[in-house]
Amino acid sequence: MAGTTVTGTTVDELLAELAALEDPKARAVNERHGDDHGVNLGRLRAIAKRLKTQQDLARQLWETGNTPARLLALLICRPKAFERDELDAMLREARTPKVHDWLVNYVVKKSAHAHTLRVAWFADPDPVVASAGWALTTERVAKRPEGLDLAELLDAIEAEMRDAPERLQWAMNNCLAQIGIEHPEYRARALAVGERLEVLKDYPTPPGCTSPFAPIWITEMVRRQNPT
Repeated sequence: MAGTTVTGTTVDELLAELAALEDPKARAVNERHGDDHGVNLGRLRAIAKRLKTQQDLARQLWETGNTPARLLALLICRPKAFERDELDAMLREARTPKVHDWLVNYVVKKSAHAHTLRVAWFADPDPVVASAGWALTTERVAKRPEGLDLAELLDAIEAEMRDAPERLQWAMNNCLAQIGIEHPEYRARALAVGERLEVLKDYPTPPGCTSPFAPIWITEMVRRQNPT
């Protein structure tokens, strides 16, 4: 595990460097969001910039199971170098929100296996895995909707989102909002579904930020697209 990398840095040295960045205040904030580390992500990104792309090192860092090490791995890996089953196994191991989010957004979305994984994960009985399927579907809704049945997606959201576990609920809500924002022909229904379900209606939103409550989110983003 401590083998020397191309840059002369070992995994053990990187683990020690990441441990030295641990900040109790940052950990307290992260733990409120379900994460289990206290490393400033700006500093972690600086380490990744120094290391550059190193696929073998990324795999070694991932295998440690250490959250900051896994985040670093996702920044220095080569997304297209992973096999489908490897990405599937990684996602099922990625239980903390930040690792899960970065894996989906920084790696899986850039992989040649994104489509097959989206289909497989979308219907998975594990809600955390299913949330990744919904996240990949949301990107399709916004960028490449061809082949998607948006009415069917709205049916599923209307039937399941209110009682879905938190991470899956959040992913479905994102999809609902993107359907309403990007597809005018479905906007009225998306707004109506959001109003009826009231998911995230009371979510605390800082001043200057847009509420994740779908009707507010859709209305605001459409306004920005069509300023008067």
